[in-house]
Amino acid sequence: MATPPRLLPLLEQFDFAHERLLGRMAGPVMDSGDGTDTEVEPMTDAEYLWEPAPGCWSVRRREDGPGPRATFLAGSGAWGRDAASYPHPWPPPLTTLAWRLSHLTEMLALRANHTAGSRAMTRDAHPVTGEAAAAVTAFHTAARAWRTALLGVDDTALDTVGYCTYPYGSDAENPFLDIVWWVNQELLHHGAEIALLRDLYRARQRP
Repeated sequence: MATPPRLLPLLEQFDFAHERLLGRMAGPVMDSGDGTDTEVEPMTDAEYLWEPAPGCWSVRRREDGPGPRATFLAGSGAWGRDAASYPHPWPPPLTTLAWRLSHLTEMLALRANHTAGSRAMTRDAHPVTGEAAAAVTAFHTAARAWRTALLGVDDTALDTVGYCTYPYGSDAENPFLDIVWWVNQELLHHGAEIALLRDLYRARQRP
């Protein structure tokens, strides 16, 4: 199937953001933004779980229970992500790199499934990990799944409201093309947040 021309710029933007964030987290080099490669160390577990301020939301061992102002741990497995039912706490808690990456990965994996899979995956069943390397791998896998799902859509699908049945967003109310745009901005802004947290963690270790 030929990719609809109006989808191509969004695919290119997604690919750029995906690869740039992957390099920023895993190394050995990242795109510096000026056409040169910059060496970067892979993210450690300590960095992944670093809480830069009191009261952060993060991913936690299920046996330890949710963090401050969270009411449950989302996801499946031995770890979960701090969460609360609506209305969410205000002001919003600062979230760790682990929280942001888990949120981003879940969104990509579930939207891929609700676009071109069984359309049955839920947040409760999505695995959460406390290990940085496993989290980066899960992100990469979810990003590839979302991109593969996009390659199967045509112009009619792009204009279809509710084409993606993801139940945790505005998918039921918007044309699919708008959802593709939304996913890109999620990747771009959470990727920037993750990059900044890496910079802050590195800076705190300097004498």
